[in-house]
Amino acid sequence: MLKILLIIIAASFLAVPGPVDAAPRQGQTVPDFTVTSTSGQTISQENYRGYVLVLDFFATWCPPCRLSIPHLVELNRKYGKQGLQILGLSVDEDGEWLVKRFADQFRINYPLALAGESTAADFGVRSVPVMYLINKKGKIIEVYRGYSDDMGRSMEQTIKRLLAEK
Repeated sequence: MLKILLIIIAASFLAVPGPVDAAPRQGQTVPDFTVTSTSGQTISQENYRGYVLVLDFFATWCPPCRLSIPHLVELNRKYGKQGLQILGLSVDEDGEWLVKRFADQFRINYPLALAGESTAADFGVRSVPVMYLINKKGKIIEVYRGYSDDMGRSMEQTIKRLLAEK
């Protein structure tokens, strides 16, 4: 009887779509979003049409996020003038002041904003870091979860290819 009950419970979890099921996938158009940067500017996905965009969902307390930030800073330095844009979206709940302090500490050279619950939900964010690589036409090309040096190298190669596309 217990075995049957456990099977029913497990099946019910599988049958109910969760936020990960709602996460946009490779080949899909980036969901609409509007956020306010830590400098007070309103930013939406429309600001990035015609650019290659990395949307980085992160948290200040997240060790893999802290590892990925220097790589993103370097990518922005190397490819920003060629059409790469990076937007960091913090899932921190402690407020903008914490994100600003983090940006100063890591010398972040791209805009940051608080993701907010609805934006995080629209992207199906359940863990961080999650980075969406989006082409000039607003299509999701890759979704990177977590961070490693190999992932960083792969992302850079894909960015170079996307920047070369018309």
